[in-house]
This record gives sequence, structure tokens and C-alpha cells, in this order.
Amino acid sequence: MYNLPSATLLFSLPGGSEWILIVLIVLLMFGGKKIPELMRGIGKGVREFKDAKDHVTNEIEQGMKENPKVKEEVVVPASI
Repeated sequence: MYNLPSATLLFSLPGGSEWILIVLIVLLMFGGKKIPELMRGIGKGVREFKDAKDHVTNEIEQGMKENPKVKEEVVVPASI
């Protein structure tokens, strides 16, 4: 037998019969008419997250490509 920690065995992915049970429970809770709405909302959320991730990635890449301009400061001694 395998020497896996017990936490791995408790949190494994559901099998075929478990997925069928999950789908039936979701169908009973939300009904047939609400499921497309629910999936549409999830799709919009995933799309917004992906767009935000791409935007941040592009900004980081642009920042790395820019050459920083170094300002030379002239220090003038204070007069007394």
C-alpha cells in the first residue's frame, strides 16, 4: 500500500459518482433556468480576472523594458 499522509486521502478529487451527485444537488438548488445565468456570471468573473492578470503582466514587462533616466543633481553649498 502507499505511504501517503491521511490529509491527502481525505482531500482527493471526486470520482464519477460523486460528480453526478454534485450536479444533481446543484440542479435541485438552482433549477434549470438559473444554471446558465450562474455559469455566465462565473465566466465573466474568470474573464475579468484573466484580463487584470494580463494587464499587470504587460505593465511589468513595459517597466522592465524602459530605460530609467538618471537625474544629475547639482549640489550648491549653502551660503552663510
